[in-house]
Amino acid sequence: MDKLNRRSALAFGFVAAAAAMVKPVAAQTMDMTAGKDTTLAPGVVQRAYGESPAIIPGFKSVSMRDIIIQPGSKTGENPMKNAMVCHITEGELRIVQDGKTITAKKNHVWTCDKNTKEQAFNDGKAVGIMRITDLMA
Repeated sequence: MDKLNRRSALAFGFVAAAAAMVKPVAAQTMDMTAGKDTTLAPGVVQRAYGESPAIIPGFKSVSMRDIIIQPGSKTGENPMKNAMVCHITEGELRIVQDGKTITAKKNHVWTCDKNTKEQAFNDGKAVGIMRITDLMA
């Protein structure tokens, strides 16, 4: 910058001030009181948030739910009724999927196909939350 006139300096000042006022955006969390709760097992609650038509080819509808697993608790080993995308939003879970074990830490994402057998264990000291997006054919 060889020469900075008043107009350029003023514009530069406005841009700098606007940039300083911008706050980082955090991910929006689900309203934990908005869903319908169902107890699946001791220490395991499913919170269903709703269902909507899908525009993804091969799927008629999608739904979202959380599986909230207290420390020391586990889900049953059940075959999946439909394809789904799973995401750990809180805590850490040990997932056994068709005999293969993975440690799913916060923000881990994975998929299940229809009839995949899966079981989740909370071996930690904090509540684990698995958010599931069901893809229903």
